[in-house]
Amino acid sequence: MNEELIALDKNDMGACLLTTGKKAIGCKWVFKVKLHPDGSGQRYKARLVAKGYNQIEGIDYFDSFFLVAKSVAVRVFMAVAVAKGWPLWQLDVNNTFLHGHLDEEVYMVPPEGYTCAVPGQLCRLKRSLYSLKQVSRQWNIGLTTKLQDFGYVQCPHEYCLFLKITSTCFVGMLIYVDDIILIGNSEDEIASVKSYLHSLFTIKDLGFAKYFLGLELARSTHGLLVTQQKYLTDILSDTNLLEAKPTSTPFPPGLKLTAGDGSLLPDPAPYRRLVGRLLYLGFTRPNISFVVQQCSQFLQHPGSSHWDAALHVLRYLRGTSSLGLFFPL
Repeated sequence: MNEELIALDKNDMGACLLTTGKKAIGCKWVFKVKLHPDGSGQRYKARLVAKGYNQIEGIDYFDSFFLVAKSVAVRVFMAVAVAKGWPLWQLDVNNTFLHGHLDEEVYMVPPEGYTCAVPGQLCRLKRSLYSLKQVSRQWNIGLTTKLQDFGYVQCPHEYCLFLKITSTCFVGMLIYVDDIILIGNSEDEIASVKSYLHSLFTIKDLGFAKYFLGLELARSTHGLLVTQQKYLTDILSDTNLLEAKPTSTPFPPGLKLTAGDGSLLPDPAPYRRLVGRLLYLGFTRPNISFVVQQCSQFLQHPGSSHWDAALHVLRYLRGTSSLGLFFPL
């Protein structure tokens, strides 16, 4: 908790004021055990979050839309890096959402453990805080402005892609919330933009990208292999299929799914979650796209046969977990 409060003070989150007639939103502490990017190790983390569900649209916030990189953009980015023989550099921004400035007047009840406030005071937030409705948008706006000031151009077709192109230099930057990957032919320019970002935010330079958005990247002299073995293992564990017998095909031969197949599931939530996770696995396993598309047609009222079909896909993936997308040189 102290570490988080120090980070908030360092980022000049707000000021505690004696005020009357102001509506304040609450806040709470969220505790979790955080895994390292590759799924190993752990550390304890405390995060202060605002009770954004108490915000009123038109008063506490206006716009909340936020952009994320499309999966096709990530694939193309990797393909270009491999084709050109460029490294994929990865950066991670600490306390991402604390860097966005608030345009609205937002007051918050002082958090537990914060000793700088006296009874009767409220905190007027200067910067965005986790779980505020506009938090993602404000971070995106702030980062975009800083990159444009440094000479980068936002791609009009993929707003999370930023490019710097001169007669001798090409550098591309793809951003997914707080994860950044860089490619380019100029090590000096890449080092320069890293230094620039370090001057603005607390940045972790992770070196060559090995784990990005749940994707495991293995570079060799032959190309780049992208898999999702850790992500798949987590799904198999959650569905108790770690020791299940693998199947040879992603879809049972001759099976045709229709509405009303089997008995209705008492709770459709696990089925919906599983189909969503299978959709993301399709990033590196396009051969399951057809069956997952079939399963996704029955999210409203899934039956036992639809659940069995989704589990069949998992058993197939268990037997082929080392397969993925390969970008050859």
